[in-house]
Amino acid sequence: MRSGEIPFKFDMGELVVRARRQVKGRLGDVTLNLPFVSIAVSPKDRERQVARELVIRLRDRRVLSAWECCDGCIDNALKSLGEVRQIIVDKQVELAELQDGPLYLLLDAMALGIRQFQTFEELLRRDDDAPPHPRFGDFHRPPDTRQAYFDGLEILRGHLSRCLGQIAAIAGMPALGEGVLAEYQGPWQLEAYHEPPALPAADG
Repeated sequence: MRSGEIPFKFDMGELVVRARRQVKGRLGDVTLNLPFVSIAVSPKDRERQVARELVIRLRDRRVLSAWECCDGCIDNALKSLGEVRQIIVDKQVELAELQDGPLYLLLDAMALGIRQFQTFEELLRRDDDAPPHPRFGDFHRPPDTRQAYFDGLEILRGHLSRCLGQIAAIAGMPALGEGVLAEYQGPWQLEAYHEPPALPAADG
C-alpha cells in the first residue's frame, strides 16, 4: 500500500564528505555510487568475502523482500529491521581494522538510514498502554499513521537495497550492482535525500 509520498528525507551529508576524503588521491578498480557522489575504491580480499556474506544473508530479509499491508506486516518489518541492524553491527565489529575501507562506509550508510527511519518512527509510535482505538477495529494504528509507516518503510527499503547493491559490487557480484531487489534497482531516489552542501574537490 504505497502512496509514493516521501514522509522524511535521509541526511547523508557527513557520510558523503567522508567518502570523498577516504578516496582522495587513490585509484580504484571498483566504482561505488552513493547519493550525489561516485567514488573509485580497491576493496581488500577480506572486504570482498564479508560483502558476499552480507548480500547472501540480507537479500531475503523480510523488511527487504516483503511489502506491508496491515499492522501485523508493519510489526514484522520492524522486527526484521532490528535483525538487519544487528547483522550490520556484527559485521562492523569483524571489520574493526578496516574502518577506513569502502565496505565499512557502506555499512555505516545502511546503519545511518535505519537510525534515521527509527527517529521518524518514534514520532509515529503510539504508547503501548494506549487502549484500542474505538474507530479502527482490529487495527491499532490510525490509517494516516499506518500509511506513514508504509511510505517510510518503502523509502528505507529502497535505501537498503541500493546500499546492498553497492556491497554486491565490492563482492564481485555485478548482476546485483544496481540493487538487490528488482523493484529498487537503478539510480538512487535522490528526492528522498537532503542534498549535501557543496562538496570539496576529491583532490583538494
